[in-house]
Amino acid sequence: MKKWPLGEKGKWTQKRLLWGVIGLAALILVYNFGVVALVEAKKRADEEIALKQRILLKYAEILQNRKGIEESIERTQKQSEEIQKRLLPGETPQLGAAHLQDIVKRLAEKNRIALRSFRILEPKEVSFFQRIALQIDFNPISSITSLGQFLFDLENQEKELMISEMDLLVFNPRMPNTVQGNVVISGLMKGSKGVEKGGGK
Repeated sequence: MKKWPLGEKGKWTQKRLLWGVIGLAALILVYNFGVVALVEAKKRADEEIALKQRILLKYAEILQNRKGIEESIERTQKQSEEIQKRLLPGETPQLGAAHLQDIVKRLAEKNRIALRSFRILEPKEVSFFQRIALQIDFNPISSITSLGQFLFDLENQEKELMISEMDLLVFNPRMPNTVQGNVVISGLMKGSKGVEKGGGK
């Protein structure tokens, strides 16, 4: 019996099998180095975008808080400036007392009150400030209205002044038109670390 060799058909089958294996290997390579790489790259890109978004949100929060802090500092500075305007000027209690005395003299002249004497009292530390006090004695006043206006002007002018003490003498209780006495007027100036507690003895 005559045997037929594989011939061309067998060779063609082997070639197809070889190309099939090569094609499958190529598909695996394309999948591993193409699709998988793309998926990993997209995943990394998404993570990076998410991270940058969190960083941007953090920066936005910091900027928002910074704006609030800056506004708070600005308000505090304005309040400090307003307080400074109402303090007696001067680097020492003596200069502050001299300015207080000038204010009292000016307002006394405005309200036609004759001042008999001035006495500067010992300065006292009050928190971050120094309290400067001035005692004045005034001659008999025939107009209670003038005295009232004088005291009102003292407490309602540019500097923060207050009436600490007041001792009035009425000559005729039945006709209290004439008044004499003394008043202690106090003002504040910025504190001095060089002044010792207890009056700076």
